[in-house]
Amino acid sequence: MTTITVEQLLEKILAGNELSEAAAVQLLKVTNPDVRLMIQETANQLRRQQVGDVVTYVINRNINFTNICEQHCSFCAFRRDAGAAGAFWLDWEQIEQKAAEGVRRGATEICMQGGLNPAAKVGGACLPYYIKLVQTIKNRFPDLHLHAFSPQEVQFIAREDGLTYEQVIGALADAGAGSMPGTAAEVLDDRIRQVICPEKLNSQTWLEIVCTAHRLGMPTTSTMLCGHIETPEQQVNHLAQLRSLQKTAIERNYPARITEFILLPFVGGDGVGREAPAPLRRRVGRDQPVLADTLHLTAVARMFLGDWIPNHQPSWVKLGLAGATEALNWGCNDIGGTLMEEHITTMAGAVGGTCLEPETLQAAIASIGRQPQQRDTLYKPVDRRMISMSTS
Repeated sequence: MTTITVEQLLEKILAGNELSEAAAVQLLKVTNPDVRLMIQETANQLRRQQVGDVVTYVINRNINFTNICEQHCSFCAFRRDAGAAGAFWLDWEQIEQKAAEGVRRGATEICMQGGLNPAAKVGGACLPYYIKLVQTIKNRFPDLHLHAFSPQEVQFIAREDGLTYEQVIGALADAGAGSMPGTAAEVLDDRIRQVICPEKLNSQTWLEIVCTAHRLGMPTTSTMLCGHIETPEQQVNHLAQLRSLQKTAIERNYPARITEFILLPFVGGDGVGREAPAPLRRRVGRDQPVLADTLHLTAVARMFLGDWIPNHQPSWVKLGLAGATEALNWGCNDIGGTLMEEHITTMAGAVGGTCLEPETLQAAIASIGRQPQQRDTLYKPVDRRMISMSTS
């Protein structure tokens, strides 16, 4: 077998060749700082070729409607049992108020996810509760894009109600849900999932639900929880499954696809009481992400996913704004959303904050000589002047 150098690999990538899984693993195992710099430069150049120098962002508002959850994921500090200290379940008025606040602050998107609360099953079914979540927002704010309910939530509803994934996704779309967060993917390797989230849906089910969403016309995002106990081979296998999923949507001419890829580095704690459960924290051996490793994986993800998934976003909540801004030099072309209220990662000890103003995101983008552009959920440019006129 002919050995190919990293330099040769990077030249082939820039020439338009698709990166193989073996080659991606080879790149991820590079430790030499000078060679990592070459990887960065290649990812940055490829990003420029694919999507240009504009950096996008979205004005959005998170609504986590409950943290009561039947599952016990080893990285999650958000979940609570019903009746426990800190447990919450928002009522309809609170949800509407949070949406209204988002609109007042210019949001074009509401991102809504929550714990798997068994009490959502009223009168023998969960789906009516989730439909009412959607309608509570859409009836008052029909122009808001609702980015809601992960594949795990879809699986929960389908399981509790005896429905197919197609029936659940179709009903949520009919109610007004516009796209699906690609969370709950963690690492698409069931050996890892048995350790970090044994109660969650398995890899194949996650892929099936996202593929069904695409077939039904509902766009999704995609994510990876990285920097814990996974290997480079498992990271690349995860990326390969996402790439294959996107190829399927394109080759079968499905009406929707994956819009973006987001790396979510593991956060274990902040040293002052906010922390994820202890077993995984002990195995990982640190609480905050290693920025250099996250940036390295960011660059390889850009090269591996190629033109199939051209939009890449860091997590400023997990990396901090400075780290997320640096990721824009390693292959990312989007800096994410304003969020307005972030609970899930912050409760695990993230130090990036819970809200950023659009002007802060714009300044961060401009600080590295790139041009900011507000977008909507599906990456269409938004004219803020038109938003101001429509909400005045």
